[in-house]
Amino acid sequence: MMRYCQRCVLPNTRPNLHIDESGICNACQSHGEKKQVDWARREQDFRMVVEHAKSRNRGYDCLIPVSGGKDSTWQTVVCLEYGLKPLAYTWRPPGRTVLGQQNLDNLRHIGVDHIDYSINPKVEAKFMLAAFRRFGTTGIPMHMAMHHLALTLATNFNIPLIVWGENSAVEYGEADAAHKGFRLTYEWLEHYGVTHGTGPTDWISEELSRADLVPYFRPSQSEFERQDIYAVFLGHYFNWDTDMTRRVALEHGFQVNNSARVGLYDYADIDDDFISLHHFLKWYKFGFTRLWDNLSLEIRNGRITREQAIETITQIGDQTPHDDIAKFCAFTGISVAEFFAICETFRNPNVWSYEKGKWQIKDFLIPNWKW
Repeated sequence: MMRYCQRCVLPNTRPNLHIDESGICNACQSHGEKKQVDWARREQDFRMVVEHAKSRNRGYDCLIPVSGGKDSTWQTVVCLEYGLKPLAYTWRPPGRTVLGQQNLDNLRHIGVDHIDYSINPKVEAKFMLAAFRRFGTTGIPMHMAMHHLALTLATNFNIPLIVWGENSAVEYGEADAAHKGFRLTYEWLEHYGVTHGTGPTDWISEELSRADLVPYFRPSQSEFERQDIYAVFLGHYFNWDTDMTRRVALEHGFQVNNSARVGLYDYADIDDDFISLHHFLKWYKFGFTRLWDNLSLEIRNGRITREQAIETITQIGDQTPHDDIAKFCAFTGISVAEFFAICETFRNPNVWSYEKGKWQIKDFLIPNWKW
């Protein structure tokens, strides 16, 4: 049976989200702990990280994985303000949007060297489709490339520091006590890297050779640790909030969409035509969508009430990204009908029941939902 947090709107079907006896989820509890953080002390800690990186620099002080989104714009601005010499790098999504390219161009104009890493689109199409069929997600190639290429570039360029944004596992209530710290470690990647515990060798097949998958490999843990590279979450040192990073990004030339692509925000997930599919599959698997995540962040930050969030979900209703689905199907060579047939294989029977000719969720958050 699905249970919903009584403070936000997330259900207990969300991976690694737990609701205690009082009805409050661990994501809300974790967010409440931020009030106890000495942020001035954390900022001083970041200054020490900066000085350590600069003392070991062989050219670039840090590597910043960027998409051109508002968070990566904020990361870049902060690193420059603290005197770091960054190399920015981007895994180039095969579905990059015009707006995504404009924001990435703007990011470079802020003042950084930049690598735009493009993987053979034929390889990515095969990999994305294989991941979709096996795990019901198109996002495994993206997350594997994004994380592993950062480790490879930092190792090969002898860059002592990698600066990530927020610790997503903490923000969305997934992290256990061992992974709430300031570093992105190999152990963190195993737990929260969104690859279903797989590595590139797990995807070698008749369709994908080891040579095809070279960009998805990462340095060995011993090699990475031998170079003593720090990979830190900037959100550990500064009180990360989506509204704050949006404001900073807008002040530095970031552009938003006319409306939300998926979820609530007009400034999120705007650089890639296919990222919406990764979020869409949550509906089949867990009975909620990106909108629930976004609204829960807004509740925790005191900008809306739970009642207002429920009303927003009711008003927005279905957000199936039909245009993005059509583009993905054209990219991977399958029909839209086959896409939805694959989705059905991941419909969670512990969440969904077939009643009166329709799939429905019992005791759903929205009583009058149009199934």
